[in-house]
Amino acid sequence: MERFFHTLKTELVHHRQYQTRAEARRDIFAFIAGFSNRTRLYSAIGYIPPIEMELKAA
Repeated sequence: MERFFHTLKTELVHHRQYQTRAEARRDIFAFIAGFSNRTRLYSAIGYIPPIEMELKAA
């Protein structure tokens, strides 16, 4: 989890200034649901995105 939060902060949060918490929530959700789960490759699961791993397991 620490690595995930480090990535979230360095790739998204530190590059933006949010006016409201709602704006930050939307942006972070989009990062997690859109990029992190569907595109980003994870070494712990064989350098594939989590969504692909879930499809293989189903």
